[in-house]
Amino acid sequence: MALKKNSDGRGFIQQRYVLSTMGFMALAIGYVQRFCLSLAITEMVEQTHHTVRQNAKFGTVCPSGNPFSNTTHFKREMEFDWDEKVQGLVLSSFFWGYVITQMPGGMLADKYGGKATLGLGMLFSSIGTIITPVVARSYGPEALIVLRLIIGLAQGPLYPAMSRLLASWVPIEERGRLGSLVFAGAQVGNVASMQLGGFLMRYTNSWTSVFYAFGVFGIFWLMFWFVLIYNHPNRHPFISQREKQFLNRAINTVDPEDGKLSIPWKSIATSGPVWGLIIVQIGHDWGLFTIITDLPKYMKSVLKFSVVENGLLSGLPYIVMWLVAMGSGFIVDSMLSSQYFTVTCIRKTFVTIASVGPALGIVAASYSGCDKVLAVTSFTIGMGLMGTFVPSLKVNALDLSPNYAGTLMAIVGTIGCLSGVIAPYIVGVMVPNSSMEEWRDVFWLSAAILIATNLLFLQYGSGNVQPWNEKANRQYKSSDINNENNTASILKPL
Repeated sequence: MALKKNSDGRGFIQQRYVLSTMGFMALAIGYVQRFCLSLAITEMVEQTHHTVRQNAKFGTVCPSGNPFSNTTHFKREMEFDWDEKVQGLVLSSFFWGYVITQMPGGMLADKYGGKATLGLGMLFSSIGTIITPVVARSYGPEALIVLRLIIGLAQGPLYPAMSRLLASWVPIEERGRLGSLVFAGAQVGNVASMQLGGFLMRYTNSWTSVFYAFGVFGIFWLMFWFVLIYNHPNRHPFISQREKQFLNRAINTVDPEDGKLSIPWKSIATSGPVWGLIIVQIGHDWGLFTIITDLPKYMKSVLKFSVVENGLLSGLPYIVMWLVAMGSGFIVDSMLSSQYFTVTCIRKTFVTIASVGPALGIVAASYSGCDKVLAVTSFTIGMGLMGTFVPSLKVNALDLSPNYAGTLMAIVGTIGCLSGVIAPYIVGVMVPNSSMEEWRDVFWLSAAILIATNLLFLQYGSGNVQPWNEKANRQYKSSDINNENNTASILKPL
């Protein structure tokens, strides 16, 4: 917010900053609800089968002591006896639903706006999170898998709807920092799910507390979302005239509530830059979802961290990722303002950092042996560098087509998050004994996918607005002119 008014539309309260702040919270809450199970499952599931099978013949297993704490921890019985394959199905089931609703969510956001599309999804996600403990205890893993699938269905429209809102509210010269603010909410959600989740389970002595707390917080946020957020600057009752004029001049997108957009499916399907974005999203999601979903399990089963230490240290890479994302957002906007770099050059540079950095970091961690400080440091640096994907990969759909940003983000997310469906299950199959050697193979696979997909993005990716987006603007303006002419002819005196 800024108190001083000037030509770019700044006033006492800028509604695009309100939207960005609420969008940041939406992603943070969504990711907390999405991944809190990854940490909670380490305290839900009986691990005795590991103590029998983890021995020298299956690979390296680290001693239980650690340099981060002198606290003595006592083993206690867990509630559920689910093997690694069942846990992999439970953890991946969210993404089965997440894949299904991204496309419908993106289309609805482009045609009718992202406010209700996102808000209703978060409502069902919050309710599903609250009832998770009851479902797991009363009905078993099969029912929990179904519930997590439903939560995934609810969150599918999250990114597409948010992207469509940003396309109508954030001009390109602010896309780096405001896009970073919004999409870095995912990293904050990861940190909260790990760190706050660990503390909640430790001090309430119950894994159920994370689901109750994060579900209720989602309901509380929704009350503000439906009051403060609008689909387009022209619809907002509290926006200043100065900011409205500035945004209409700087962005020039179609108001989705007018319902005049016809999605150019053929142009999108044959677009090289769209396919470049899809491919690099696949690699990014594979690396990110593997680490988010399975890092807590690695730290507990291989590095032997307790739940509190697990939560703190599993969340550390995402703190660094968030800081890198925010810092790189300002760097991106500064590079654009300098006019020495093209949008395409900037996007490709930062996507490359976000791919190569994590690949090197996770491989280095796998060769750290039982040196827990070195392993955590490698994870933190590598995954922290992934933060540069926020002002590059995550806003690229807005670059290519502001009018169809919801649909583009849905297409990219739907195909990309197939990684989230496949990766946890493959990890469960690859690490039946949770030895260091098995996990090293997992991290090598993730590194190879990250780098290979980045090379394809360098070949096909772009940061330029595509011709089929501008065609929608021309059709929209032509329709408005025709409507005005028809109205004038009707009112013209005989």
